Amino acid sequence: MKAWRLTAAHEPLVLTEVDEPVAGPGEVVIDVRAASLCHSDVGFLDGTLTGILGFTPITLGHEIAGVIASIGADVTSVAVGDRVGVPTAFGGPGQAIDGGFAEKVKVGADWVLPLPDGISFEQAAPATDAGMTAYHALKLGGVTAGTKLGIIGAGGLGSLAIQFAVGLGAEVYVAEINEAVWDNARGYGATAVAKDIMEFADTGLEVIVDYAGFGTTTAGAIDAVAPKGTVVQVGLGRERADISSQNVVFKELRYLGSSAGSHEDCAAVMDLIAAGKASSILTEIGFDEIGEGIERLQRGEVVGRLVAVLPE
Repeated sequence: MKAWRLTAAHEPLVLTEVDEPVAGPGEVVIDVRAASLCHSDVGFLDGTLTGILGFTPITLGHEIAGVIASIGADVTSVAVGDRVGVPTAFGGPGQAIDGGFAEKVKVGADWVLPLPDGISFEQAAPATDAGMTAYHALKLGGVTAGTKLGIIGAGGLGSLAIQFAVGLGAEVYVAEINEAVWDNARGYGATAVAKDIMEFADTGLEVIVDYAGFGTTTAGAIDAVAPKGTVVQVGLGRERADISSQNVVFKELRYLGSSAGSHEDCAAVMDLIAAGKASSILTEIGFDEIGEGIERLQRGEVVGRLVAVLPE
């Protein structure tokens, strides 16, 4: 079968032939129907995140939705033909084992999540990471009705976070350098949108979630959040940030890291999307375009999520 493989940092993905996976005890093989491209994939290529990969060469792709093609011994939780997604996790596909930028992917049966009626494979794929991660960070930050919330980055994760937060009844302020997506953010119910989170430093932001993580965005979140506020770090655009330790101490801030989420988080996101209460902005591409799609992400040319759609 065909698979997009990463051979080493600073090298492009290579489309090659690999053996089809075989389900062992407790495992399933999924026919991939949709695989979403993530900025983490860019980090695996450019060296920022390559060190966390289990091995190379490796098939990338950690946002996966498809149909169970075969099951191994002792698998009773799912059956052949079930529509499923694979919630992203360290140790999972596209990171520690071969992932979903392939025609088939093998995972542990306990990793998969049945898809609710009403959600497409194309929407389910980014929900397994972008949606789950965005939702979990809001929960970790304690966002509820009435929370004054700052969101940095209105891309794949941030755009979903805006929808989730507005649905919770939060008052949402968005910092996004790409003015082309400002109208989308306003359409989701954001109170205000600006290029820099510091534009909202006088609004009393109780929580700021940094979905970008480009160093300066993290520093801005620390500076802009209100005293006794919470900053949640999600984005990993840069490995390090130069922040004001004085602001952390004198404002008595909480600075939390948030990575991925739980099966329960992912299921909640799937249900929200299936019910029409949230959705990802998608651009569909073909399987053979995944390599080019990663390059588009690197150049900052993508609004929302690129999703590779595989034929049935």
